[in-house]
Amino acid sequence: MDPVLAGTEPAIRVLAMPADTNPAGDIFGGWLMSQIDLAGGIVASRRARGRVVTVAMNAFEFHQPVFVGDLVSCYGRVVRVGRTSLTLHLEAYAERAANPGEVVKVTEATATFVAVDEQRRPRPVPALDDTTP
Repeated sequence: MDPVLAGTEPAIRVLAMPADTNPAGDIFGGWLMSQIDLAGGIVASRRARGRVVTVAMNAFEFHQPVFVGDLVSCYGRVVRVGRTSLTLHLEAYAERAANPGEVVKVTEATATFVAVDEQRRPRPVPALDDTTP
């Protein structure tokens, strides 16, 4: 596992299912992108203390395929906070169903989220304070 993420909890963990496959029988890349986006939204909304929207997937790399039955864990960390935006580094790892205990990095991405208010207008990201976990 990546040393940056060692000891951290995944934002989401999901089992890759047959309905998520492409015509070749591997997990569809778009499915994995959506899982990364969901994980990023969770991490960003926690830091922004409220609703966020995805505004950009700045970079996306697929390193290895995901197979039916693999357990996919998505992690994220905030790498930059602007006035209303947050940039996150996101990674997905798969525990291979065919070889339990084997974990490989399958995807990594950089994404930008914007904090929004009830009217979906950008709002400031709160500053960190001593009470923020």
